[in-house]
Amino acid sequence: MAASQSEKSSDNGLAAGLVENYAPDNVVRPPSPLGATPRPPLMRDRQGLAKSAAQGTGMAHREPEGNHGQSSRKDDLSRSEEMSREESSKNFTILAFIFLSSLVVLGLVYWNFPDLKEEERAAVKLPRNIEDAKALGRVLSVYKEAYYYEVMAGVTVTYIFLQTFAIPGSIFLSILIGYMFPFPLALFIVCLCSATGASFCYLLSYLVGRRLVLRYIPDRVKQWSATVSRHRDNLLWYIIFLRITPFLPNWFINITSPVIDVPLYPFYLGTFLGVAPPSCIAIQTGTTLYQLTHYGAAVSWKSMSFLAVFAVLSLLPTLFKGKLKEKFD
Repeated sequence: MAASQSEKSSDNGLAAGLVENYAPDNVVRPPSPLGATPRPPLMRDRQGLAKSAAQGTGMAHREPEGNHGQSSRKDDLSRSEEMSREESSKNFTILAFIFLSSLVVLGLVYWNFPDLKEEERAAVKLPRNIEDAKALGRVLSVYKEAYYYEVMAGVTVTYIFLQTFAIPGSIFLSILIGYMFPFPLALFIVCLCSATGASFCYLLSYLVGRRLVLRYIPDRVKQWSATVSRHRDNLLWYIIFLRITPFLPNWFINITSPVIDVPLYPFYLGTFLGVAPPSCIAIQTGTTLYQLTHYGAAVSWKSMSFLAVFAVLSLLPTLFKGKLKEKFD
């Protein structure tokens, strides 16, 4: 009997040791009815349950974290697009304001013109061909003696307006200026108006057009930017070269130059000097028209010969386009 009791006591001690060693930390072990011997675990600790619940909740919250990041990125993109639309709207508003202000200036110049006859008013319009330029030149020549500066201001402001907003028609204004003024003065006026209007277009593109240029013609801008970088040391001569030759349209040079960081000073001076050779043909055409209109056929052969020489000279850049491009590239 004593041996069996000792064996039971030994078994109880062994069980207690196992429970003590292997029971989890988060399990409450209430006292055993036997006294010192602890009973096996019956319930989990509430703190452990709360901790597990909190961990489970955290996992539940972490699960949609990727979706939350995607929605955040979508919100950022939508805000960026909204800001881009607002900026574009603001830029168009500024451009429209400048355009309307320029129209007001043109209206004021026209308002200060002398009173014209009804048949003369029909000729006062933007010339679209040589006949329109000739008819307008006749009307303005009548009033040029008494209203010299008003007539000159009207022609120059109109020319600058066309160049600023890249509106076609400046070639016929060059013919008109050659019709009304002596050749040296006409050449100076055309070069001055071309350089000033192109610079205004440059500034407009710098203020409101950079985003549009990079959005609609990025490849051409990138290509020309690389070309300009190669000629950064002789940029003035390169601008003159571009104005003389038909490689790039003038409007493209005007709107992309501020985007690729062409400084305004070489841009203005290069335009002033570069437009002179191509403008000579238009100015000489106007001078010839004036001479034929006022002096008859007595000077026609001389004028036409002079005009033919300028025509041939103006074609030289086109004829040697390939060689010139190889030299500058």
